[in-house]
Amino acid sequence: MALITCNFYSESLGLSTSMHVILPQQTRSQIGMENVKRPGPHKTLYLLHGLSDDDSIWLRRTSIERYAASYGIAVVMPQVHRSFYTDMEYGEKYWEFISEELPELARSFFPLSDKREDNFAAGLSMGGYGAFKLALRRPDLFAAGASLSGALDIATMTENPDNPRSGLLDTIFGERAVRGSEDDLLFLLDRTAQSDAPKPKLYQCCGTEDFLYRDNQTFKKAAESSGLDFTYNEGPGEHEWGYWDRMIQQVLEWLPLEEK
Repeated sequence: MALITCNFYSESLGLSTSMHVILPQQTRSQIGMENVKRPGPHKTLYLLHGLSDDDSIWLRRTSIERYAASYGIAVVMPQVHRSFYTDMEYGEKYWEFISEELPELARSFFPLSDKREDNFAAGLSMGGYGAFKLALRRPDLFAAGASLSGALDIATMTENPDNPRSGLLDTIFGERAVRGSEDDLLFLLDRTAQSDAPKPKLYQCCGTEDFLYRDNQTFKKAAESSGLDFTYNEGPGEHEWGYWDRMIQQVLEWLPLEEK
């Protein structure tokens, strides 16, 4: 695998930012690695970070480069700060960045496929929200989305004045109502289920000791009745990297890829 740190300018954000990119590389003599490189532009997983992290975190806390090697898939890990993958009321246009500009830029820099069936999103915590948001708002671009311990009931969070993140959420969403909007995953889930648009596959997991477990149960119940292709996995686990390191391996195995 090739690991690239890419610094570039974003027109959507009006600033310079960064992403880390893993690209498949076929090797014969590399010790301890099973590397696969598929023909043609690479299938791509957009792997999203959580609230307190950045674009380097998946590399620092997991073995994502080693896990992805045997699947022959590229992994794009962008920087979005504490934006909740949203066009912020008092900040930058991170939804426009992640859903429109970033895929186009990444494909202009690297040999990545632009086919819907070759593009997927996954993330943890805030990034789980972002991954489902990409899959449900842009099912024309993403064939599958996976959430690991995701912040999936953002509408309820914004309506709770005692939420410790209420100040941050006010900066992101301002005074606009999130419930029933395109920032509300439950609304997006229902709209996608009823539309004629392509239907993304969804994968959700959460540890039973996670502080976001209740929010995940709310989304799980709605997803199970939506009629979408939905996979749910739970078990012992907290909001921590040991759990996410295990589960990202299951996400890679679940992705709708061809035979290795």
